[in-house]
Amino acid sequence: MSDTYLLVRADDIGMAHGVNEACIHAFRAGIARSVELMAPCPWFAEAAQMLAECPDCDVGVHLTLTSEWDNLKWGPLTAVPSLVTEEGYFCQTFWPREGVGVFQDLDWQIEEVETELRAQIEKVLKHVPHASHLSGHMGLKQVDERIGTLYEKLETEYGLAVDVGAFAGFVGFGAESRELTPEEKTESLCANLADMEPGKWIFVDHPAFDVAETRALGHLGYGGVAMDREGVTRAWTDARVLETIRERGIKLVSYADVKKGLA
Repeated sequence: MSDTYLLVRADDIGMAHGVNEACIHAFRAGIARSVELMAPCPWFAEAAQMLAECPDCDVGVHLTLTSEWDNLKWGPLTAVPSLVTEEGYFCQTFWPREGVGVFQDLDWQIEEVETELRAQIEKVLKHVPHASHLSGHMGLKQVDERIGTLYEKLETEYGLAVDVGAFAGFVGFGAESRELTPEEKTESLCANLADMEPGKWIFVDHPAFDVAETRALGHLGYGGVAMDREGVTRAWTDARVLETIRERGIKLVSYADVKKGLA
């Protein structure tokens, strides 16, 4: 019988204190194995310190050119005027959304994209040198062919590439669950794990704690952020989920494990 591998990735550490604590909790007490760090975000310093003290936690450089929330904003690390709005922040999205700034509407320059992405990579590697890979926030790699090509160049240059052949077998796991309560998220995850076929699977989501800070997050089309992401944290650390994984013999792996040929 073939083995079953599951790579669980926690995105957006560095964004907020309640996100930082939840991502680390999801690793220490749950099923997360790779955590994606956002260098331009306001809680980067705390996140970097947490991850430096957690060397067993695989870390990705979560390259960021957007700032999606209505009431929480960030901008570039470098002087790159073609990548920001009049207020000096990144745009809210790469993809068309009514009433908000879209990256493609900027007269963005690929040279400035490279300057900024290099700065983000180098900031993460300075503070968390065991980072193993790159990932893109909100579909960054797919937004334009030139950015995708640059992304691949940078991951090779900085030693942050995951072998395409090794990672090609991984299939997305899990479905959109924003409308589910925390309890329903846990039940759904248990059921999906119980039915998981042998193979290689990747599950990407966004842990957070439901606190005042995260209750202030939201944008058009996405309310209830704190409860949604608290549900992710609860599901990923639930005793029934952990027991299902143990009973099924599912092997939790990280990007670093894939790079080492362990999955």
